[in-house]
Amino acid sequence: MVGAAAISEPSGEGIGSNSILSRKRQLSSSDGAKRDAKKRSTMLMDLEILDCPICYEAFTIPIFQCDNGHLACASCCPKLNNKCPACALPVGHNRCRAMESVLESILIPCPNAKFGCSKNVSYGKESTHEKECMFSQCSCPALDCSYTGSYNDLYTHYVTTHSGMELYQLHKFNCDISFTVRMNISEKILIRTEYLTNHLFAVQCFREPYGVYVTVSCIAPSAPGLRQFSYDLSDTVDGHTVIYKSPEVKRVLKLNFQTPQENIMLIPNSLLRGEMLEMRICVKKLNQE
Repeated sequence: MVGAAAISEPSGEGIGSNSILSRKRQLSSSDGAKRDAKKRSTMLMDLEILDCPICYEAFTIPIFQCDNGHLACASCCPKLNNKCPACALPVGHNRCRAMESVLESILIPCPNAKFGCSKNVSYGKESTHEKECMFSQCSCPALDCSYTGSYNDLYTHYVTTHSGMELYQLHKFNCDISFTVRMNISEKILIRTEYLTNHLFAVQCFREPYGVYVTVSCIAPSAPGLRQFSYDLSDTVDGHTVIYKSPEVKRVLKLNFQTPQENIMLIPNSLLRGEMLEMRICVKKLNQE
């Protein structure tokens, strides 16, 4: 019996200590889950109060408050004639430093986290970051196509889905070398691809009462690491030439079919000959340090 007790007692202690450790791990895991849930709950609560109660847009610094503590964003104050809509006291002169500190402390995952971006951004600045995020999704420029993907995947999709190989070779160009494009004004858009970077470039035209506006854009995010370009555009009719030099090709995630207000060349009605345009374009690489 003594021998048996001597053998069974250490075994019992082992079982007991393992059991205690197991319970501790379970409690620790449970506490961790509760803490995570509390953090998520706090984050959700914070996000709910970080919007302006007047316009419901995300707060940006500066944030103002009246003497009663009612908040208003910098955009709303002038529209309200600096009068608090809740209590009629003046608003727009006193900053709410506490809320500004809260705003600066809140970081949320990039909207492109599921595509690989690991950056956290300040609340309310997601859209600004998204335009510059390397992982932002670009929309296919082909009409009636709903495909979205990274700018590299977009190139592969466009070539394999919307362009035969023969046509694809004809639609490629080299940077710093001028080339001719012919397009029907009614078609509104022409796509070309650059040899080295495989970026998609869109030549768009917009008919307006004074003539036709033409612009060139690159379908890619405005990520600092991507190559930047400028372009020269010219149209010659009956010895008259219109020239436009853009300091930078605008990069877009999705083409806009509304007449742009900048980076455009106007071909006046007096220089239009029917529905066809024949222009010279030179896309240039910008020096990047």
